[in-house]
Amino acid sequence: MPTTLDPATSSAATTSAAPADTPAVRPPARWAVRTARLAALTAVPSGLWRLALGVGIPVGFSGTMEARMTAHMPGWGTLYVIVLSALAEALAFLTLGLVRPWGQLPPRRLPFVGGRRIAPRTAATAAALGAVAVTLITTYGATTWYDGEAMGNPEAPQGLAGFLMTACYAPLLLWGPLLAVVTADFRRRARAASC
Repeated sequence: MPTTLDPATSSAATTSAAPADTPAVRPPARWAVRTARLAALTAVPSGLWRLALGVGIPVGFSGTMEARMTAHMPGWGTLYVIVLSALAEALAFLTLGLVRPWGQLPPRRLPFVGGRRIAPRTAATAAALGAVAVTLITTYGATTWYDGEAMGNPEAPQGLAGFLMTACYAPLLLWGPLLAVVTADFRRRARAASC
């Protein structure tokens, strides 16, 4: 014979279980959510540019530089640019975890981390290291962009093609600083929630 739950008992059980599933960090402000979204989008233009290269769309390379850039495309080179683009976007997408509940309690379907609470300090440390790494990598890339082995090479994309390539890679310069801002806000919210 089925039993009915007493409403007082069932609501008490629900509220006692709620803290385990609720975030350990205060909700973010709208500006932090927008900043995280923008950070996640910074890798999209360069990924699209690489995908165009990978599928054989002429992007402006010529001579031996074109031969070197497209030597394994289609083929392993195409797979490489697809994986590189997907990896960059996945890492940029993780910024949203700092403003979404799944960043503190990943869905159970995810291997290794699913259903396990991520400590705010761990998330903030990983995000801060990521912000520093991305900032260093993209700054180095920007300072060497016009070197002879890169865009300074006469066989590199020139004119409109060179402008388009530069415009596609330029947003990456924002990724590290935007991630740093969202990380600082996340740390502030985590400290406020622990008080």
